[in-house]
Amino acid sequence: MNLFRKKSISDGNAESSLKKVLGAFDLTMLGVGAIIGTGIFVLTGVAAAKYAGPALILSFIIAGIACAFAALSYSELASMLPESGSTYTYSYIAFGELIAWILGWDLLLEYGLASSAVASGWSGYFQGLLSGFGIHLPNFLSSAFDPAKGTVIDLPAVMIVLLIAFLLSRGVKESARFNTVMVFIKIAVVFLFIIVGVWYVKPANWTPFTPFGFSGITTGAAVVVFAYFGFDAVSTAAEEVKNPQRNLPIGIISSLTICTILYIVVSSILTGIVPFQKLGVKDPVAFALRFINQDWAAGFISLGAIVGITTVLIVMMYGQTRLFYSISRDGLLPKALSRVHSKRKVPVTSTWVTGLLVSLFTGFIPLDKLAELTNIGTLFAFSAVSLGVAILRKTRPDLERGFRTPLVPVIPILAVIISVYLMLQLRAFTWKGFFVWLVIGLVIYFTYGYRHSRLNETKQNENISLEKKI
Repeated sequence: MNLFRKKSISDGNAESSLKKVLGAFDLTMLGVGAIIGTGIFVLTGVAAAKYAGPALILSFIIAGIACAFAALSYSELASMLPESGSTYTYSYIAFGELIAWILGWDLLLEYGLASSAVASGWSGYFQGLLSGFGIHLPNFLSSAFDPAKGTVIDLPAVMIVLLIAFLLSRGVKESARFNTVMVFIKIAVVFLFIIVGVWYVKPANWTPFTPFGFSGITTGAAVVVFAYFGFDAVSTAAEEVKNPQRNLPIGIISSLTICTILYIVVSSILTGIVPFQKLGVKDPVAFALRFINQDWAAGFISLGAIVGITTVLIVMMYGQTRLFYSISRDGLLPKALSRVHSKRKVPVTSTWVTGLLVSLFTGFIPLDKLAELTNIGTLFAFSAVSLGVAILRKTRPDLERGFRTPLVPVIPILAVIISVYLMLQLRAFTWKGFFVWLVIGLVIYFTYGYRHSRLNETKQNENISLEKKI
């Protein structure tokens, strides 16, 4: 069995039936749309209260450095291999089919759980907004299945997921335009918090600065990696980008830079307004404004959070649809998932399969204990991409690169070291769940993917042709 057969650089590009409509600005907005959302509106409070305290700013800096190193590697590979599939596609060329499948399967978990968790967060803010108008959903429709609480299904989460699936099925340009409008709204809301909140910062709230020690800072960094998840989703749009060699690196690096600055500023103001012990709430940014009696601004923040989390959901689900499309096109999953609508030029089947699966997870399964699985999958992917850059520099120095990662192999090695270190900070439960998911993936690969792989079919056709000639 040739488990490490590699895809050639030209495989897939010539057959792409997706429409090239996205520019650097569209990609930057997709990245910001994915990154600024749950992380800034929800995760900042939890990470400060449970892990890092005021030193949360250092957690964001550490996580941001890890992501920056990985982003440089993503930028080189995306400019060199402008195909859908992100890490999966890069590893297929650098490492071979089995490793590519493992990473692709890992990314399916990553995007699926991230989308489900984000949809659950959206539901919480949406129900909070409704309650402000005196509207309350029946308890059994308000959250995922939990007999102890009497809940059966999170109906708002299911509805928003299906609505996003419908939007994505209409076309990528339409989705990008909608995303851009919503990104501007949520950036305006973040600036509103900064402008209002900065006048109420009390330096005394930053003492003690590291209440949980250095281990708390690193654990916080491992948790807030989720807040950065999204810039890599930009690379999944590669086949729909105009001039990908130029625009992909711009989109990846600029979106990460913008969001890192905003995270640092918001977390410092947040912990300066409210003692960190009180930030373990679902809506910490709005809570901080209510804490200083700025209820009018808190209302805008809540509305902006709903908008912001919606854009995250758009990009997360978009990334998963393109991943299904790429893996299916290579034959490792059923071919129906790579069918493209003749007029809209989008993989409609993949889009609706993603919508149904995410709505199932978010509607019925409580995801609080599974949230860290998204982080371990993300860090695993960062490590693989960084290794891929170093390997391809040695094995394929002839390839044209629209962007070159500086200081290779130093930058890729640092990205791997930091990513693995942060992975080791995650709980044993997370590692067990991750390995169970990988075992399920290997079973699917050996029972279906290996035999139906397009590379396998190509090899069989070559053997038949050779036999005929003989």
